[in-house]
Amino acid sequence: MNFTQFLLILRARRAIILLTLAATVAVTVVVSLLLPKTYKATSSILLNYKGVDPVTGLAMPGQLMPGYVATQIDIITSKTVALHVVDQLKLAQNTDVIEQFRQDTGGKGTVRDWLADLLLKKLEAVPSRESSVVEISFKGAEPQFVAAIANAFADEYQKLTVQLKVDPMKKATTYFNEQSKQLRDTLEAAQSRLSKYQQDNGIVSLDNRLDVENNRLNELSAQLVVAQAQQMEANSRRSYASGKAGDSPDVAGNPLIQSMRASVSASESKLAEVGQRLGRNHPQYLAAKAEADQLRASLNAQIRSTASSVGNNAEILGQREAALRAALAEQKTRVLEVNRTRDELNVLQKDVESAQRAYDATAQRLSQTRIEGQSEQSDVAVLNPAVAPIEPAGPRVLLNTVLSLFLGGLLGMGFGLVAELLDRRVRSTGDLADLAGVPVLGNIAWYPPKPRSRLATLLMPRRLRLT
Repeated sequence: MNFTQFLLILRARRAIILLTLAATVAVTVVVSLLLPKTYKATSSILLNYKGVDPVTGLAMPGQLMPGYVATQIDIITSKTVALHVVDQLKLAQNTDVIEQFRQDTGGKGTVRDWLADLLLKKLEAVPSRESSVVEISFKGAEPQFVAAIANAFADEYQKLTVQLKVDPMKKATTYFNEQSKQLRDTLEAAQSRLSKYQQDNGIVSLDNRLDVENNRLNELSAQLVVAQAQQMEANSRRSYASGKAGDSPDVAGNPLIQSMRASVSASESKLAEVGQRLGRNHPQYLAAKAEADQLRASLNAQIRSTASSVGNNAEILGQREAALRAALAEQKTRVLEVNRTRDELNVLQKDVESAQRAYDATAQRLSQTRIEGQSEQSDVAVLNPAVAPIEPAGPRVLLNTVLSLFLGGLLGMGFGLVAELLDRRVRSTGDLADLAGVPVLGNIAWYPPKPRSRLATLLMPRRLRLT
C-alpha cells in the first residue's frame, strides 16, 4: 500500500472516520463536564543551597552532592511525613473518615496508614530546574483542604529535617558525655600518679635540682683533678724524701733545718779550731765535739721529721683524692638517679598531657554536639505557602477536547483501515492492475447519480464501473 492508496482509503472511509472522531470528542467533552472539579494547591520551599551549617558554620558535604535535592524529594514523599500530616490535621479522628476506611478496607490495617497512602497518591513534589526550590502540590476536591494539606506537608517536612539532624546529635552527645567522664577519670588518675611520684621523690622543681646536681658534679670533677695533681706531686716528693731526705727540696727549704745546718756548720768549725789548738782528750774539745754531735743529731732528727711530714702530706692528699673520688662517684650516681627520675616524671607528664588533650578534644566536641542537638534551626525555608485555589485545576475541557481530536482521528483512521481490510474495494487503476495482473489501457470517468439526501451520499461508497 502506497501513500496514494492510503489517501484514497481515507477518502472512501471518511464517514467512519468522522463518526469516530465526533463520538470521541463528544464522549470526552461529556465526561470532562461530568467529572468533579479538582483543585490544586502548591507550597514552595527553599533548600539550603549554600551547604553551610547555620550553627557551626562548617560545610555540609551532603548538601553539596548532586543527589541532595532528589533525596529531599524522597523525604517529602515518604510515609513518615504523611503520617505526621495525618496526626497534625487530626484526620484519623474524623468519624466519616473512619467509616470510609471500614468500607474500603474492611477494617484491615490502621486509619493512619490508609490516610497516609491516600495523601501520597495525590501528592506531587517537583524541583525547579537549576534551583534549590521544590514545589509541593496536592490535588483534591476542596480548595481549603488541598491548601491545608500542602502547607502541612511543607511544615512536617521542615520539622522532619530538624529531627533527622538533631536526633543523631543527641545520640552523639550521650556518647561523648560518657567518653568525657571516662577521659576525665583517666586524667585525674594520671595527675594523681604524677603528684604521688613527686611527693615520694621530693621533687619540687626537677630542672633546678638537675642543674644543682650537675654543677656539683662538675665542681667535684674539677676538685678531683686538682687533688690528683697534688697527690702525684706529694708522692714524688715523698719518694725523693724517703731516699735522700737531706737533698729533698722540702727538707732543704725548711727554715729551721737551714738554721740548724748553720749552727751545725758553726759548731763543726769551732770543733775544728779547738782540735787544732787542743788535743782530742781536752775537755774543751770534748765539750765542742759533744755540742756538735748534739746539733747534728738534732738536725738529723729534724730532717727525718720534715721528711716524715712530707710523707704524711702525701697520705693526706691521697686520702683527700680518694674522698673526692668517692664523692664524685656518689654524685654521678645521684645525677643518674635524677636523670632516671626525670625520665619517669616526663613519662608521667606526657601521660597527663595526652589525657588532657584527649579530654579537651572530647569536651569541645561534646559542647559542639550539645549545641547542635539543641538547635531547632532548619535547612529548609517556606518560600511561598499554599493558598486556597480559586480556579479548579481539572478537568481541563479545552485540553481534553484537543487531545480527543487527535485520539479520535487516530481511532477513525484505524477503524477505516480495519473496515477496508474486511471489505476490500478497487480504488484506483493501480489496484485494478495489481488485482488482474494485466496492464490498464485506459479508464472512463464515471460519476454516480446524485443521491436524494446528503446523509445517503456520505454513507454510499463510490464504485467504479467499467464498460
